[in-house]
Amino acid sequence: MERTELGWLKHLIGCHDAEKKDLKLLDSYYEGEQPLSYLAPELQAEMDERVRQVVVNWPQLVADSIEERLDVEGFRFPEEAEADEELWRIWQANRLDAMSHQGHLDALVMRRSYVIVGAREGDASTPVVTVESALDVYAEHDPRTGAVAAAVKRWCEDGPDGADVDHATLYLPGVTSWWVKDRGEWLPDPEHERDEHDLGEVPVVVLANRPRLKKPGGVSEFKSVISLSDACCKIATDMMVSAEYHATPRRVAFGFGEDDFQDAQGRTVSAFSRIIGRIWATEKNRKTGQDGDGADVIQFPEADLANFHSTINQLARLVASLAGLPPHFLGYATENPASADAIRSSESRLVKRAERKQRDWGEAWEQVMRLVLRIRDGVWDPRVMSLETVWRDASTPTVAQKADAATKLFTAKIVPLRQTREDMGYSQAQIARMEEQDEQAAQDAMRRLLDGDMSALGAGPKPPAEDAPEEPAPEPEPAGAS
Repeated sequence: MERTELGWLKHLIGCHDAEKKDLKLLDSYYEGEQPLSYLAPELQAEMDERVRQVVVNWPQLVADSIEERLDVEGFRFPEEAEADEELWRIWQANRLDAMSHQGHLDALVMRRSYVIVGAREGDASTPVVTVESALDVYAEHDPRTGAVAAAVKRWCEDGPDGADVDHATLYLPGVTSWWVKDRGEWLPDPEHERDEHDLGEVPVVVLANRPRLKKPGGVSEFKSVISLSDACCKIATDMMVSAEYHATPRRVAFGFGEDDFQDAQGRTVSAFSRIIGRIWATEKNRKTGQDGDGADVIQFPEADLANFHSTINQLARLVASLAGLPPHFLGYATENPASADAIRSSESRLVKRAERKQRDWGEAWEQVMRLVLRIRDGVWDPRVMSLETVWRDASTPTVAQKADAATKLFTAKIVPLRQTREDMGYSQAQIARMEEQDEQAAQDAMRRLLDGDMSALGAGPKPPAEDAPEEPAPEPEPAGAS
């Protein structure tokens, strides 16, 4: 059964509302604002507002460790050795250097993010590309082809009377329409005209994290570590409660009343001061009977917090194992520091995960650029089907190692000079400046050569021959010699 535009709008909004609660919870874990878990209700009621959750934000570490290795550096057509300058200009014009990082991070946290492409008013040569949060956009996939069948973007604005007004944009393969909610009903927005673009596909691209065949919407990178993070926050919070109530030695006073605990001015001392006071003095004695008061103070041994430390360390090991993080990311240190090779080896799983993201999201960004060229030119360019996303190296080799490997490959004529510079991690703008300087240096050398300066060939003038030393005069023969 084929839906109308209004039917698609209501269906997508209903699906989006059903998952927004889970998305907000995932977002709270990244921000370190998740609710306190595992704490007994009785203890929470007794502590009232004096207990604040100790947040050990491992989910943020997991997401940031991968996102920091995802840097787009350009787009290249298969028949070209250099990244395409026009596509990079459009990328820069839409501030995608910064927005792409935010899109990658949101996808890691909230399962997916979205990229929407459209025409720019007043500048047909530079289409608009926006990166959107999963809290604002929802897309549904066609079960037959796997492509995006329809998508909706929602937002809220202040109305003329100060009340909130809900707006929505519906994206379909042939048309984009704008809607506004009035008295509980969705109506076409009179301030925007329908865009009959006839692209044949929805101009919305999904950046899904770890999509699967039956889960094209992706899975949060936090899924395997949320329960461990909750357990660690609970243990850390319990440790702080124990530090306040049990780490200080507990004392019990016998034979004292409330009036006996006073300061020099006669004011009653607080209960906490009684617990941690350094010196106690009293006129009462420990004797019993008529001449004694029967006063006594005993002290219990303080609590050892080492059990909390070992539990947190064990949880950290589980997080490192599940998330593929190197031990030193979680603060593990030994008396003998790891070598550079050992550190790189420990990062191999993390690097491989980042490279998987580059492959998946590289295809998504290539689809974005196909839509950009289609909207700009009005026709589909068959070349863009082979477009390639250029990523920065996800590993962390030292500068000396990169330089040594790149130089050897270039010297052996396995790769050209431009690829060598890309392997070194230089950006496309830096490589372009280097090539300009190389060309200028070649022109200067040719000019000197035409002027007769042979040093332009790398060889200076032949040095003058030194005068040969004179042969020593023969010594006279001794007298009487025959």
